Parts: sequence; structure tokens; C-alpha cells
Amino acid sequence: MLLKLWLYGYCVGTPTSRKVARATFEDVAFRWLATDQHPSYSALARFRERNLGNFHPLFLRVLKFCQEAYLIGGTRMALDGTKVKASASKHRAMSHGKMLERETRLDEESRKSIEEYFRKVAENDAEEDRRFGKGNNPYNAIPGVKTAADRREKIRKAIEALEERERQKAKEAGKTEAAPVDPKTQYNFTDPESRIMPDGANRGAFVRAHNCQARVDEKVQIIVAAEAVQAPQDQRQLVPMTEMTIENLGIWPEEILSDAGYFSAAQIREVARRGMEVYCPPETGRKAEREACPRGRPSDDETFTQRMGRKVRSEEGRKHYRRRKCIVEPVFGQIKQGRGLRQFLTRGLRKIRGEWRLIALTHSLTKLYRAQFG
Repeated sequence: MLLKLWLYGYCVGTPTSRKVARATFEDVAFRWLATDQHPSYSALARFRERNLGNFHPLFLRVLKFCQEAYLIGGTRMALDGTKVKASASKHRAMSHGKMLERETRLDEESRKSIEEYFRKVAENDAEEDRRFGKGNNPYNAIPGVKTAADRREKIRKAIEALEERERQKAKEAGKTEAAPVDPKTQYNFTDPESRIMPDGANRGAFVRAHNCQARVDEKVQIIVAAEAVQAPQDQRQLVPMTEMTIENLGIWPEEILSDAGYFSAAQIREVARRGMEVYCPPETGRKAEREACPRGRPSDDETFTQRMGRKVRSEEGRKHYRRRKCIVEPVFGQIKQGRGLRQFLTRGLRKIRGEWRLIALTHSLTKLYRAQFG
């Protein structure tokens, strides 16, 4: 019953536990699904929290239903990413440089607090000896000392997390030593696994968010693969999302469309090696997409980037590539604008992935419903 309430809630843009709990009283559909029972918002929240890891098998089951209903063509698919705001306050973030400065200050405050502590202890002991006689009163601790130590420990763990992040980056890049942490690199204490990313809706603005990937089939815009990542760029996501699509569906798409953010010679070559046609422009911007295709025979020293640019700008390439914006971009509009799902309600990458798949599977459920009964 709780699962039905959550699925319907996400389908109609009611993703919070308090709203779902209230809807079981006020909304006929929710009341019917709940069989006139009224679970508390805390019970609903606990159910979602505990079962976020189970939404991927449910996502695959919905895909199976869509395949059986012949709603997945499998021929042409488009890939794109969207930034979804994290449940993290920007006021709970601190830069690496600021953390080092605060740690030093807390160390100094702690030293002074300890000195003040023992001074007050000595004063208390002298006062107690005067009032009660020497050695007759129990030791009284002075409150407030541990608080600064707790703050210092929390900041120290955040600094170590940022340094470990740099070591992981160096390891992935094949370097033996990690670069020093940029003093401006921020750590958010509300959701440490979120990242600062450019806000696509407001040019020049940045938000604390997660990068949500979606592979969408052309036929009726079913999401066939969904993933959330921390990297603000999409450049390394083409191969993982292709592998996830094959694993989810058991079929190999014939054609993959993606924007210039995914352009990577190594990634495109890997996908093409498996027999899939990739259309991905090397340059960003409308001018690059509209630029005329070079005429004449390609030169012998033509690079992979030039070859892909020629492919996308050709008459045949334009015909294929222009379908991208009609396949995947409306899906994000339907999710964000249509259902109002613009911010995650959970925290931590593991939970975010579960919630993103819940959003994706309810999107596909609405497509399945409309195809059958719409």
C-alpha cells in the first residue's frame, strides 16, 4: 500500500511524505489507494528511505512491461543529463581554505578554553574548600569545552574528505601524487556528496546539485537507463550509459544521439566498436551545429574530431541529429515542469540514485498508462 502511494505520488508530482499523508484524507485517488487508511508522514518517509535500493529492480520491471507493450523501439535513442538540485543548504558549505583557517582558530580557542577551564576549576576548588572544607566536594566539570572540540573534529573530517577526493582524481588520471586542494574547493555539511554545478536554466549561475543521466528511446520517450553522478561534465558518461542500456533491455540500440557535452574520441570509438552509430558534435553551440559541411574529399590527415564534425553536419547527419532534442529534452521538461520534481528530497549519492530511478520509473509508468488507456 505504501509503495502504491509513493508511485502515484511521484507520477502526479506529490513527492513529499507530508503531502502524501495529507492527500490520503483530501484526495480521492490517494484515499482509494490507501484503502481509507491514513499512514503517518514519518511511516511514509521511513518506507522510502529503507527501500531506495529496491527501486532499480522495480525500474527494470517497468521496462519489461513497456517492452511487452511494444513501447520501446530500440532503434534510435538519445542521451542527455540534467542538473537536479540537492537537498543541501548553500549556507552549510565551507571552502577548504576557510576550513583550515577555522581549524586553526578552533585550536587556539580550544587552547584558551582549556586554560580557562583549569583556571575556573582551580577557582571552584578554592571556593569549595572554603565553603565545605578541603576535599569534601565532588569535582564539577565546566560546560562548553567539548563543543569546540566537536566542531574541530567535524572540520578535520571534512578536510580529509576533500584531500581524499583529490587523491582519487589523481589515481583516475594515472598520476602518482595528488595536487594540493584548491582553497576555494567547497564541502557541504548537509549533503557532502553533492557538487557545485552550472545551472542550465540560468546562464552563469551555479547550484548545489547532482548530474542526472537519462537514456531515452525514441518511440514514446521511455527512459531505458537512469543514473546520477557527481561529475558536472557528461564527457565520461557515454560508455557507462550504453552498457547500462544493454544490460537493462538485453538489446543493442542501433543509433545513439548525444550533444557536444558527451564528445570524447575514446568513448565514441568504444561505442562504435560495438556496432552502434553515434551522432555527437565536437563543438558546442547552435552556430557549430548549423555550420555548413565541408565540401570535397576528406584530407588524408583528417582527425577523428573533424570526421565526426563532418558526419553530424552532413545532410544525412543533420536529419538524424535533429531528432535528439525531440526525444530526450521533452522528458526533462515533463519531469521538472510537468510534475514539479526539481529538487531531491534525500541526501547521499546512493539514496539520490534510488530516488532518480524512482522518478524515471514513474515517468515510464505514466507513458505506459497513457499508451494503454489514454
